[in-house]
Amino acid sequence: MDRFITLKIIDVLMKRLNIDLGERSYDILIGRNILPQVGEFISKRFEPSRSIIITHPSVRNLFGEKLEPGLVNAGYSPGIIEIPEGEISKSLQQAELVYDRMLEMNCDRKSTLIALGGGVVGDLTGFIAATYQRGIPFIQIPTTLLSQVDSSVGGKTAVNHPRGKNMIGAFHQPKLVVVDLDTLQTLPKNEFKAGLAEVIKYGIIADEKLFTFLENNTKEILSLNRDCLQYIIETSCAIKAKVVEKDERENRHRMILNFGHTFGHSIETLTNYTEYLHGEALAIGMIQAAWLSVETGECSEDVPIRITNLLKKFNLPVHSPNLKSEDVISSMYHDKKTTHNKLRFILVKNIGSVEIVDDVPELAVKAALNKNH
Repeated sequence: MDRFITLKIIDVLMKRLNIDLGERSYDILIGRNILPQVGEFISKRFEPSRSIIITHPSVRNLFGEKLEPGLVNAGYSPGIIEIPEGEISKSLQQAELVYDRMLEMNCDRKSTLIALGGGVVGDLTGFIAATYQRGIPFIQIPTTLLSQVDSSVGGKTAVNHPRGKNMIGAFHQPKLVVVDLDTLQTLPKNEFKAGLAEVIKYGIIADEKLFTFLENNTKEILSLNRDCLQYIIETSCAIKAKVVEKDERENRHRMILNFGHTFGHSIETLTNYTEYLHGEALAIGMIQAAWLSVETGECSEDVPIRITNLLKKFNLPVHSPNLKSEDVISSMYHDKKTTHNKLRFILVKNIGSVEIVDDVPELAVKAALNKNH
């Protein structure tokens, strides 16, 4: 059954996907040139006392003129808080600076934050929304492929700690997610390709048809063919929505969304979040997780080889950086999926099917790391 509803709004075709979480339910709107209608979308769903846009200066320069007039016309003259670029902004120190600005603006419990940007902006804004006055509404307007298919959906919010990525956070669902496909036209190519790693992940964990589509349409996707973009983004969001509806707070099933992330997060942590984009680290992590799946008897060697070949077609990194396996494993024990000091991994059985495996031996992890050098 197609979970999307096609809407006609001001001569713009738009798809709406609803995430059914009871009183926390919300829509994901996907279309082209829909930033000017965000004020209208908000007014139809709830009544904020005021709106505050949190963004990077460069992102505001690109999209502010499309977003802000529509908010003003809808009666929500937005305040603006700009934060520095980069993963370094996902910190308690940066969150405190934003709290200060919000207090200066007299934000109350009905004030609504609008995250305009990629995963860093979305994660930080969501964390602030979850904690300011014990929780206020926020909206996600993701402008990178990575954030459109992953971090903007599902309500995970967090900031980093020097000893681990996303270690301080909360579950706090947005009121609305608005995905304007046109924002991808200005996205740097390395960031676009990094986002494709998350799309590939969805194919691995739940949809071989999507994975095959990626294999067969590499050139069109890299050239930003809008029909291809719409298909891979809609499909990815629908997969994540289904998983989140089944397990909103990651008690068990939702962990499958973290395929490759335990390895990837270790790479990011041990390289101080400066050498790899998240999707690039994830690309390497998915190969390592696939080789771990071979080591534990979950799949044949054909699976990591097929994954590696697709990542290469999208010019994503496939080889591990020069890190000691002991350091990588030590970092993994700080991962949120590790419980009772036992390593837990999402392992692949076939393309389109994974399972959660508890207490994976360190020797198998070391063997997988060695196969990826």
